[in-house]
Amino acid sequence: MRVFPIACVMGLLSTTALAAPAAMTQDSGAPVGDNENSKTAGPDGPVLLEDFHLIEKLARFDRERIPERVVHARGTGVQGMFVASEDFSRYTKASLFAKPGKETPVLVRFSTVMGYRGSPEAARDPRGFAVKFYTDEGNWDLVGNDLPVFFIRDAIKFPDFVHANKPSAVTNIQDPNLAFDFFSRTPESTNMLTYLYSTQGMPESYREMDGFGVHAFRLVSAQGQQIFAKFHWKSELGLHNLTLEQQQTADPNYATRDLYDNIRAGHFPKWDLYVQVLTAEQVAQLPYDGFDDTKTWENVPEAKIGTMTLNKVPDNYFQYTEQSAFAPGVMVPGIEPSPDKMLQGRLFAYADTQRYRIGTNYQELPANRPLVKVTNNNQDGTMSIAPQVGEVNYEPSTAKKVGAVTPQPSFKLGEYPVSGVVQQKAIAKTDDFGQAGNHWRSFSKDEQAYLVKAMAADLNRVTDHGIKLRQVSYFYKADRDYGTQLAEATHLDVNEVAALAAKVVSY
Repeated sequence: MRVFPIACVMGLLSTTALAAPAAMTQDSGAPVGDNENSKTAGPDGPVLLEDFHLIEKLARFDRERIPERVVHARGTGVQGMFVASEDFSRYTKASLFAKPGKETPVLVRFSTVMGYRGSPEAARDPRGFAVKFYTDEGNWDLVGNDLPVFFIRDAIKFPDFVHANKPSAVTNIQDPNLAFDFFSRTPESTNMLTYLYSTQGMPESYREMDGFGVHAFRLVSAQGQQIFAKFHWKSELGLHNLTLEQQQTADPNYATRDLYDNIRAGHFPKWDLYVQVLTAEQVAQLPYDGFDDTKTWENVPEAKIGTMTLNKVPDNYFQYTEQSAFAPGVMVPGIEPSPDKMLQGRLFAYADTQRYRIGTNYQELPANRPLVKVTNNNQDGTMSIAPQVGEVNYEPSTAKKVGAVTPQPSFKLGEYPVSGVVQQKAIAKTDDFGQAGNHWRSFSKDEQAYLVKAMAADLNRVTDHGIKLRQVSYFYKADRDYGTQLAEATHLDVNEVAALAAKVVSY
């Protein structure tokens, strides 16, 4: 049992408004007469099945936990407001960017990726940065991370990536041998691993980290013109990170505690939203695949289009963190998918996991429900609560009948040409190591030393020589100094690393 200090209890009493308690009811609304004694057959008899309040209370309690997310299980929800800073309609008809000063409520969920629901927040792990915009044309979910790239470029590999990084199926303990076995067979992960083990991979707080949409998205204007974009949230507080020593001693709840404490104190964190844009022709001219999510768009300028302020701790953690559901396929007119193969798979997988985790009608829950009226022919299923009237639950139908709905042609999705042979092939321009090398060379000597120390701490737990050798050869391929320092830190023969790196081919 947790014992609260007297000062803490007194503080709660002093800040909580005193009011008469509300009359207790069952979920059905029926008043409860006794909430402390079960109904029995006499003073010593068995408890009666007819005590509906008892049965309902216990059955409801038994179901308080929903399945936790397969990934991003440990999370924190916060509410706030996004304000557009300029008219961005020349690129997109998305209404939230229509004019300067336009306000759109948001719900943000920060998270770690691999840990379970109660796991420590100071993990060497990407931070989820998911934003739900409640726009006046429906919800838009910008579901990203605090780092600009990802480990893999095709969604078909995502279950394998997660299995390798989750606890062992035998020991139920996370094992670097499994993680680096996968990464050492997946050279495209080299860039993301360089980010993850850098100082940027361990944020000092959720307030002091950036967010990225990671993928390219297709923007469509009211005139039907199309352009591709990448989104970037820049913290107005700047980037601040934990040292390795601070990580090891951090409060398991450090990030949530910091965020909530600051918001409650009136210190509202802000992020400016920046965007990069490229035409299809410009994407095609990039020296790498512009739709590869293991790459950033280098040397492409960013423009600020708005600011987000987080100013409210939700009233209930379960309803606005556990039941909040984000899916990249939740888009608004003017924002559409790009050919990014990882994004294409996420369009299905994220919404499908929410249907499994929360239920068919997860978008009817308060955290996920749009502010605009929902009118369509979806019906029934588990926990359907949206009002349904009339017998016309199909379309097309005779106009003006109760329940009839009709599409709006002005909101048809954008058209674009496609051609080619149906295939299962890797992208043509992989270039798995170039940006990782550029990133390494951008670090100061201290930042390079941090990265080597952090990564060596995990690599030195790998017992298979071949896995370790193959993994370090990728970093050598990215930059000779990078690989040499890691080889020395992981007790490998640099000449053996260099020889293997020379055999690695990247296009």
